[in-house]
Amino acid sequence: MNNIKAFALTIFCGIPAALLLSSCGQTEGKAENKSPVAEAPAVAAVTLHKGKLSSSLQIPGELIAFQQVDIYAKVNSFVKKLNVDVGSEVSAGTLLATMEAPEISSQLAGAESKLKSQEAVYLASKANYDRLHETSLTPGTVSKNDLDIALARQNSDKAQLDAARAAYREIADTRNYLEIRAPFSGVITARNVSAGAYVGPSGKGSEFPLFTLQEQKKLRLVISVPEAYTSYLGNNSEVEFTVKAFTGKTFAARVNRLAGALDNRLRSQRIEMDVPNNDKKLLPGMIAEVHIPMNTADSAFIVPKTAVVNSTVNVFVVRVVNGKAERVQVQTGREADGNIEIYGNLNPGDTIVSVATEELREGQELKNVKTGK
Repeated sequence: MNNIKAFALTIFCGIPAALLLSSCGQTEGKAENKSPVAEAPAVAAVTLHKGKLSSSLQIPGELIAFQQVDIYAKVNSFVKKLNVDVGSEVSAGTLLATMEAPEISSQLAGAESKLKSQEAVYLASKANYDRLHETSLTPGTVSKNDLDIALARQNSDKAQLDAARAAYREIADTRNYLEIRAPFSGVITARNVSAGAYVGPSGKGSEFPLFTLQEQKKLRLVISVPEAYTSYLGNNSEVEFTVKAFTGKTFAARVNRLAGALDNRLRSQRIEMDVPNNDKKLLPGMIAEVHIPMNTADSAFIVPKTAVVNSTVNVFVVRVVNGKAERVQVQTGREADGNIEIYGNLNPGDTIVSVATEELREGQELKNVKTGK
């Protein structure tokens, strides 16, 4: 009885297994018959045309005073009175400080006394010569030798008088140095002494200047332009710049001076622009961000940056010719907004692959090419 049950169970279990295998085989066959045919991937391309890229170069610059001078005392002296302080606006010739040097006053008094004494000596010798000359008009009264001696005495005393006058003027001019005056109009930006301080020429009596004077109603904007970009700026070129102190505000300047040579260390050209600053909002020492327009006179071929392949051998783009890839060696120019200028053996209207790689070989067939603008 048990043998009969086992035999029936074997038959029952075998039938579904066979049916299952048959069903699986049919399913696999149907899947193979319905697999789609692989299509060639689309190749994006652009039509080559000429144009001009509008871009700008950003270079840091520095605003400096149009004129700046450190004012020292000309002679060793003491500060008697200060007439200005930091922030004072002065005009050319304004008295900034008064100094005192007692020894100079004594020297001047001595020179004045010597001058007056020499004037008296000269007047006496001149009067003596004039009398002898008048008397000599009568024949036989005065010998010619006596007249010549009197004339020589007069000339000698005249020379000594001129020397005394020169010595007096020298000391008088030195005394004038005790009055420190502004050489030009501007603002006092530094004061390093107080009344009673001992001062003198730089390196002798004063380690620091008495004052620092800056002209701030006009500033210089100084930039160093790298060699590759020097052609974009010339005399009277206009630029714009910004400073951190005035966020969102743009200032304009015009090129006034070009160095005309490259710095040996940085290989850049120094360029200066005059910036009117009557309201004195801009301050010397501010760092500016200068925007230089990079406009060219001639147009060039413009393609997406992704169309240019920088290989280890050369730089090239892929041109589509009769459905096949052709590598064209090019030189690149400026870049802006994802586009780049290229120069090479190209013609307007050529079809260029917009996303090129080194995997695109010379002569490779390109199917399903979709050309955009």
